[in-house]
Amino acid sequence: MARDSGQTKARLLEAATAELAEHGIAGARVDRIAKAASVNKQLIYAYFGNKDELFDTVFSSYVGHVMDDVDFDATDLPAYAGRLFDRFEDDPAALRLSTWYRLERPQGMNLEAVVTLNEVRLDRLRQAQRAGLLTTHFDPVQLLTLIQAVATSWATTNPEFSATTSTSRAYRRRTVIAAVERLLADGPGQT
Repeated sequence: MARDSGQTKARLLEAATAELAEHGIAGARVDRIAKAASVNKQLIYAYFGNKDELFDTVFSSYVGHVMDDVDFDATDLPAYAGRLFDRFEDDPAALRLSTWYRLERPQGMNLEAVVTLNEVRLDRLRQAQRAGLLTTHFDPVQLLTLIQAVATSWATTNPEFSATTSTSRAYRRRTVIAAVERLLADGPGQT
């Protein structure tokens, strides 16, 4: 019976995403990925190279999904922050992958998907600032950094703090949106 490489790759990517999100690059095990995908581990090396290259493929795919699923509107950053919050609430593995990427690749690997996503968002922020539609109090890099931090803030609080508060998802989402609104409150074009 002929093997369907497309289906095999898809199973491997699904298994690798789960394993890498849970354990990061250093902690992930090729044997576990192969077992979860029901394939010989040699196929991982044949299709993706080493574990680092497999992570790059998984993370690049994740970044592509974020671009598709979380519309970036530089003129409505509070709504974008809300959508980003939703993305991480609905898919905690996505935030874990992103965290592992930052932890294990602190200098960045210049993955094309990451570079492209950042260039698109920063360019849109620059355009909105030039058009007077967005505050110039922060430069685009500062804005993007702060908005991403606010959108992920609830997911990154320590467990002890989270256990002492009983806030609903709707409350947390409203807080994210309100925080970004206040961040931008100095008005378009003001410094």
